[in-house]
Amino acid sequence: MPGEALPKDDLTEDFILGGRVRLAQPRQGYRAATDPVLLAASVPARPGESVLDLGCGVGAASLCLAARVPGLDLHGLEIQPDYAALARDNAAANGAPMTVHEGDVAGPPEALRSLSFDHVMLNPPYHARDAAIASPVAGRDMANREGDLDVAGWVAAALRRLRPGGWITIIQRAERAPEILATLLGRAGDVRLLPLQPRAGRDAKRVLIGARKGARGPFRLRAPLILHEGLHERDEDDATDAARAILRDAAPLVLHDRA
Repeated sequence: MPGEALPKDDLTEDFILGGRVRLAQPRQGYRAATDPVLLAASVPARPGESVLDLGCGVGAASLCLAARVPGLDLHGLEIQPDYAALARDNAAANGAPMTVHEGDVAGPPEALRSLSFDHVMLNPPYHARDAAIASPVAGRDMANREGDLDVAGWVAAALRRLRPGGWITIIQRAERAPEILATLLGRAGDVRLLPLQPRAGRDAKRVLIGARKGARGPFRLRAPLILHEGLHERDEDDATDAARAILRDAAPLVLHDRA
C-alpha cells in the first residue's frame, strides 16, 4: 500500500526555483536545498522524454525539471513511504504528472524494473554507511547515509534503468567523484564533470557528473560554477549572477551537450 504523508503540523510549505515550485516537506526531516535544483538544471531533457529520479525524496528535483521542461514522463523512486506520499502530493500541487514508486534502489519494484528511461538523475546519500556523522532525525539520516548500496551501487543501478544512449546525471560530494567515474568506465562515455565551488579560490565541495550509456566520447572537465561572491561576511544574498540564474530563474546548467 502507498504510504501516507506526514501530518500538516509536521510540514512546512516552501517555494524554490524563484517561486516556480511549491514544496511541502518535513519540518524536521531531510529538506531540499540547492542540490536538487542544480541537479535538475543539469539534465538535458526535452519534451516527451522519460526521466527517472532515483531517491526522489519529496520530489524537489523532478518538479524543478518539470518547471523548466514541460511534457516529460516523470518517475521517481523513494524508499521512505511518507516522503513518497509527499512527492505525489507535491507533484499534484504543482500540476506535474509524476509516477512515484516506493522501494529500494537496491531492489526496485517490478513495475519500475520493466521500464527504461531517456534520463536518470540521482543525488545519492553523501555519507558512507559507517560514517560518524549522524542525524537524530531518522528520515534525514536515512536520506544522507548509504544503506545496502554505496555510491558506486547507486550509479550502477541508474545505468540499468537507462536505455542505450540515455543520459545519467549525478550530484555528489567531490571526494566521491573517483568512485563514480570508475563505475561509469566501460559502461558510459561522453563523461562530463563540473565542479561546484562555494566561492572563487575555494576547493569544490560538490560535483555534477554526467554521461551517456554506451557512448564513446571523451571525458571533459567543465569550467566550475562559482556559487557565491567574495567572502562570506554578512548574512545576505551573495549568489553569483550565474548561480542566481540557475537557482532562481530556472536557467539550464549546461553539463551534457545535445545536437
